[in-house]
Amino acid sequence: MTGIRVVVVDDQRVVRDGLVLILGMLPGVEVVGTAGDGEQAVAVVAAHRPDVVLMDLRMPRMDGATATALIRSRHPDTEVVVLTTYVDDASVLAALRAGARGYLTKDARPAEIDAAITAVHNGQSQLDPSVQRRLVEAVAAAGPPAAPDGLTAREVEVLVLIAQGRSNADIAAEMVISAATVKTHINNLFAKAGLRDRAHAVTYAFAHGLCRPPSLP
Repeated sequence: MTGIRVVVVDDQRVVRDGLVLILGMLPGVEVVGTAGDGEQAVAVVAAHRPDVVLMDLRMPRMDGATATALIRSRHPDTEVVVLTTYVDDASVLAALRAGARGYLTKDARPAEIDAAITAVHNGQSQLDPSVQRRLVEAVAAAGPPAAPDGLTAREVEVLVLIAQGRSNADIAAEMVISAATVKTHINNLFAKAGLRDRAHAVTYAFAHGLCRPPSLP
């Protein structure tokens, strides 16, 4: 049996080769192709139909966010984990809106890369802690949110509190409602928005403008 089939995309050959070497040592992971820019990535994914793409962002000819959007639209069964040195708000937002389910920095340890690949392959999200912090900061700076996917105002309020890292007990105390009511709101909003877990909820809130990124310097 083959493992999770992965394509590695980075414009620096030494980085690509290093990632291929690292992934080759991970049990349950099989590298099926590499690419040096976004255009090549789209072509390699079409040829090999991998489960997961490890995607750099800043590349010649086509950037990683654009390539991610094309891959996700043409091959919805292929998930994307961004692996980049950039954690600025514009890069994070572009990647998440393009459809990336994971976002790691290039100093991530092999175990973290392995965990992200496995998580997105299983339909979950995996965000680097530094990215998670930026999303939480964005929530704190957010204005009144809109309500996508038919979410009620109370469900949006619960979603924003989840994105702030609040537990169910914290949300109940903040909103002055019972823990059972919080759980009902969470179940309803997860069902309406197609959310799988709390990490996915943070991504959803940010990508739909419920969390506004702070102004860039």
